[in-house]
Amino acid sequence: MVTTTIEDLHADVLGCALRRLDGRSLAAACCATAALRALATDPETWRALCLAEWPSLALLAAQPQRRQLLAALPPQRLFADAHPFPSADADTGCGLGGGDGLLPLPVPAGELLVSAVDVYYRGAPLLSRVVETPASSSWFIASPFRVEALERKKPAPATEAAAAAAPSPAELELSWVVVDPARGRAVNVSSRRPVAVDRHWYTGETLARFAVVLGGCKFEATVACSEGDAGWHAISEVTLAVEDADGAAVSGEGTLRLLAAAMEAPRKGGKSEPEEAKRRYLEFVKRKKGRKESKARREALVDLCCSAASAVVVLTCLAAVALR
Repeated sequence: MVTTTIEDLHADVLGCALRRLDGRSLAAACCATAALRALATDPETWRALCLAEWPSLALLAAQPQRRQLLAALPPQRLFADAHPFPSADADTGCGLGGGDGLLPLPVPAGELLVSAVDVYYRGAPLLSRVVETPASSSWFIASPFRVEALERKKPAPATEAAAAAAPSPAELELSWVVVDPARGRAVNVSSRRPVAVDRHWYTGETLARFAVVLGGCKFEATVACSEGDAGWHAISEVTLAVEDADGAAVSGEGTLRLLAAAMEAPRKGGKSEPEEAKRRYLEFVKRKKGRKESKARREALVDLCCSAASAVVVLTCLAAVALR
């Protein structure tokens, strides 16, 4: 009796089938047989998967001067780095403490950070941007880290598809992949789904916040949405910033060290990871509030002691004058 296996299919047919798999299934196929591994590790298959997962990468591939940035990172490595979440183990020994201190890890030697930013609504891409950030200047090293994928002065144009979708900020999804071409590594610093949705106190815009806690600090990407004339929300700003445990902005140097730790740390996947990221964010906010309250109590106690000391000095002087 002749037994037919999947490997009896023509390689072109198998290759076409593998291109329809998601990343997790494609990685599992690599572990099945030697023949499937040879097909499943095809760089073009992984490149197509990355372009489908992150449409912003197509902006890099379409421009010859930027194509070399994408070539610095093999597509299979890119997917393995950017698709899962950085593990909680990245926090071990990497905290900045209460201030923007130095980490034991060296600062990456690369001169450029590339951010591939994609905003989705119900799985469909709404906005894709690529931002190149020079990371070697003294201004970047000393200044608070902040990257603007979409500036408020240059909002995204209102498309018919976006107007028809009428996206709600609470249903948006965000991927913010930071690539270091010099190291050939990447990390996704977004929680994918919002960890909080609130309104700006001054502009009244709705802010969808996407955050991950790494090294005791918070990477927070904010998508600002303004209400259009027809009642649907238009994306007006997309930014990324980093805060330490006291709520102070982390400098470019501190951010480079955090990114270096996150890129080298193990990854963790699973459907529960967005909820885990939200839980860690809420714990971070709670700890920050507790630190502020504790600091306020200490300052109030110091003020009380100073006032008491001043009162004692004044009373002593008055008594000395009265007893003359």
